[in-house]
Amino acid sequence: MVFGGGARVAQIRIARPTDRLDDVVAFWRDGLALPEIGGFTDHDGYDGVMLGLPDRSVHLEFTRHRDGSPCPAPSRDNLLVLYVPDKAEFEALQARFAALGHAPVEPENPYWRDKSVTYEDPDGWRLVICNTPGI
Repeated sequence: MVFGGGARVAQIRIARPTDRLDDVVAFWRDGLALPEIGGFTDHDGYDGVMLGLPDRSVHLEFTRHRDGSPCPAPSRDNLLVLYVPDKAEFEALQARFAALGHAPVEPENPYWRDKSVTYEDPDGWRLVICNTPGI
């Protein structure tokens, strides 16, 4: 990936702490069928799991510290938005989350109501799956 000014970026990692590592990883990994591309145990007190989004170039990392997380609860507008233009694929993702016991939640911003579905992970962070081609 090349960013403005010509900076070459090898990877993008979106990282956040959790006290519910197993539950959070299961939500994202199993709900979106993301590959587990890496992880670590007790690295300076941290455990972590990396999930490809959809591959190594962009990925999610969830970490847990042995002393707990100082991270405050997110607002209902903390979103990761995935644009899925194909209606059948959009519906298949909804079916997958339903089969895993995850029901949609009402979006905070009404913009998302008629074109997407919102889910909340075990920590309260939100995933929006939007049935449009994106911006």
